[in-house]
Amino acid sequence: MLVVLMTSFAADKWITNAQLSLPLLISAVCATATAALGIPLLRRLKMGQFIREEGPKAHQSKAGTPTMGGLLVVPVGVILGSLITRDAVASQQLLCLAALTLAFMLIGGIDDWSSLTKHTNAGLTARGKLLLQTMAAAAFLAIAAWQGWISNSIALPFGLELPLGLLIWPLGLFVVLAESNATNLTDGLDGLASGCGALVFTGLALQLMLRGDNGDPALAGFCMTMAGAWLGFLVHNRNPARAFMGDTGSLAMGAALSGVALLSNSLWPLLVMGGVFVAESLSVIIQVWVFKATKGPDGQGRRVFRMAPLHHHFELGGTDERSVVPAFWLVTAGLVLLGLMLRP
Repeated sequence: MLVVLMTSFAADKWITNAQLSLPLLISAVCATATAALGIPLLRRLKMGQFIREEGPKAHQSKAGTPTMGGLLVVPVGVILGSLITRDAVASQQLLCLAALTLAFMLIGGIDDWSSLTKHTNAGLTARGKLLLQTMAAAAFLAIAAWQGWISNSIALPFGLELPLGLLIWPLGLFVVLAESNATNLTDGLDGLASGCGALVFTGLALQLMLRGDNGDPALAGFCMTMAGAWLGFLVHNRNPARAFMGDTGSLAMGAALSGVALLSNSLWPLLVMGGVFVAESLSVIIQVWVFKATKGPDGQGRRVFRMAPLHHHFELGGTDERSVVPAFWLVTAGLVLLGLMLRP
């Protein structure tokens, strides 16, 4: 939290036209207060998390911790972020981005609520969840295409570009779906997703302001209000967590990140800075693929990791949760620095 705050103040001092610290501070304070007031309400409504039996045994003690915490802080970041500028075009972009974020929050909320009513860790079916995500992402991309907000090429380091033409639209759909599910998979340990998310949002804001033409203050400001929202939630989500963000928060986080990246031609910085999210997602894909490919007559196959997603692999290897989470934060901070050095 201190690193993000110091970085925002330093950016305001040394980067032309940067105004990152005020949105961050206002959002963080509002999110902290909103969560403090809302978590007892979630507890009274008996919105306790169900822990999957096949997960690490140490997590069983977390059963009953209030979930759907994203419902308390995502609207804070979105509303404040939507008010960050008076420019007409930028305001339209922010409203579209806010709608995408809230749509994924709603999808996650339906999934979380379904889990709570079923008294199990399983909510929506994978197909139903993917269908709703696809519809929301397609609507966002359709509006962006109509307004001409998304470039047909991907900006790369050293002045390079990757022209895609019409392929940018299926790629954009893939990015929104993949990123939202990657942040969802990362949300498995106290403070892991919220801390990594705050760092990546801050990194995206910095690289937006460091790019030419005085940067993009509107989208950078939106990133900082979202970073502040997750820092505010981290106050309550750090180990031992008083609340979990649930799919309500994790899906919204990924949607907001991918939306910012698409609108600002920052897919490359997001790929680098969000490397932890990518690794978490890849660990699940590899684990499932290898298990199915090597499955024998007894129904058992080989496993690359002790357990997927990746954070559980280290946890089952004997590394305490309180060590895994800061380690992943440090890796994310390093990837953010790398992304800034290799920014387009």
